[in-house]
Amino acid sequence: MRYLRSGPRRQAQETGVARGKTVGLRSGEIADRNIRVILEAIRRHGPLTRMELGQHSGLTGPGITNILRRLGEEGLVISNRRNGAGGGPTATEFALRPEGAYSIGIRVRARRSEAVLIDLSGQVHDRIYFSLDPAAPTASVSEAIGSMIERHADLPIVGVGIASNIWSEAQSEELAALSGLPRPETENECTAGLLAERTIGTPAPAGGLAMIVLDDDVQAGFLVRGVPYSGVHGRAGGIGEMRTGPDNVSLNKVAGFGSLCAAVGKEDCARLLSGEDISSPELAQWIRDVASHLLDPIIGIAGFVAPSVIMIGSDLPRGVIEALIHQLSVERRDTSKRPFLTPWISPMKPASFSGGGVALGAALLPFLNTLLPPVSA
Repeated sequence: MRYLRSGPRRQAQETGVARGKTVGLRSGEIADRNIRVILEAIRRHGPLTRMELGQHSGLTGPGITNILRRLGEEGLVISNRRNGAGGGPTATEFALRPEGAYSIGIRVRARRSEAVLIDLSGQVHDRIYFSLDPAAPTASVSEAIGSMIERHADLPIVGVGIASNIWSEAQSEELAALSGLPRPETENECTAGLLAERTIGTPAPAGGLAMIVLDDDVQAGFLVRGVPYSGVHGRAGGIGEMRTGPDNVSLNKVAGFGSLCAAVGKEDCARLLSGEDISSPELAQWIRDVASHLLDPIIGIAGFVAPSVIMIGSDLPRGVIEALIHQLSVERRDTSKRPFLTPWISPMKPASFSGGGVALGAALLPFLNTLLPPVSA
């Protein structure tokens, strides 16, 4: 995928802004990159004048003018007049037109799958949950996409993205044939969540970003210098089968939603997974158990990767995630279980979006490969 093939950045000496590497690119590829950089600058910092766009992008005035004309013709950018301060001269400023493009993101999960429709700014306009037929998972996804498109037939939907750890290349081909749409962009769940954080949530901090997603299983993902790190055969972040805690138990068995439902009961479990914040002694004990086992992989992540932030995402209410993070801070100081303190652990915080932003990140994939600049740009 394009955003995974970008090279390192160099500093543009004449403007002091970061420019992407263009050595070895054809003229068409350079033009494509410049368009996407301008669109990203407007999306993040707009409305902006031509001069401000030059400061953010390092591009020349004539080049910016040509790009703005093209973006305007495509309906992605609009212009307005900005009054000068103190009665000074006015200037034309350019802003993103969110309704210029839409995308559908699918999180494929055996328990509960999710589909979202977002605009170019990342705003969610529709969300549905659906069951995945084990005998025909591709048909289930195709039906959900068809339902979403039918409900918003008048919108310019540019593509579909899928985030899943159980989705195959063959299923992507089958989905394209069933739906009549282009082949969907695909990514694993944690990487999709990280892309949502990087693009419309928390800007990628210096030193990288890590995310742990709690669901039926437990997984982790990493952004290193803004680029998702997958490891050999895409196995980076597969922490669920680690044997953790003083009792040496698989993390999936302790922190997965199966253990949650067993601890609090099916009714309270369903309430929690629907986003309802509840309190009970059983839930408090589950949080303590999860923290006791989750600390081991967090120590490993902090010790070897040393990200600036470790985010925890889940369908669980934010209050439960915050309680878990607090309990992790208690566990790291308890030398009765581990005969050492762990002062080097990175700061932890809840993910910006429900479900870790997985479906949202999936919806961003078509934008990242057609409209927005690569993750490392």
